[in-house]
Amino acid sequence: MRCNSCGEYIYKGKKFNARKEHSGEAYMSISIFRFYIRCTRCSAEITFKTDPKNADYTAERGASRNFEPWREQQKEEEEDKLARLAEEEENAMTKLENKTTNTKREMEIMDALDDIRTRNARNERIGVEGAVRHLESETQRSAIETEEDRLNRQDAEIAKTVFDKTIKTTITPTPAKSSIASFKKPKAKKPKQNGVALGIVLKKTV
Repeated sequence: MRCNSCGEYIYKGKKFNARKEHSGEAYMSISIFRFYIRCTRCSAEITFKTDPKNADYTAERGASRNFEPWREQQKEEEEDKLARLAEEEENAMTKLENKTTNTKREMEIMDALDDIRTRNARNERIGVEGAVRHLESETQRSAIETEEDRLNRQDAEIAKTVFDKTIKTTITPTPAKSSIASFKKPKAKKPKQNGVALGIVLKKTV
């Protein structure tokens, strides 16, 4: 440490006849003590206390330390803390941006799903109506074809009946002639009874 009165440097390993007293302070149930010394050059009173937190001493009055490791540590901790806070803030902003992006993406996905559902419902409705119309047209076509088949069948039956009657009236069956020659015995002619030739005159009856 360095004396504030004359600027004399007092090294850490220098021995003093110091007066000690209890400061009435404690750190985690560890008592903090105060020491009184005098400068080796100007005999100014210097007081310092124990620092159980950093396992060192802290200058209280009459002198100041040239280097305090815990101050650098505190500075580093403060810098780390500031950096951590800045990082957390940046992370919070990043998190918020990511959350906003995710929310926007979810909304877009929901809109797309709604469009798909609407399109599917419309297609399904059109498909059902189209199927009904197709079924009705097929039924009508089947009915028309059935009626046409019935009429065609009736026409065919009528034509067949007329054709059969025409054939019966125009064509008469003739017995088939035998190709085998038949020989008939000629009948014997009876001789004429000529009375003149016999000398008999027949009287005519009145």
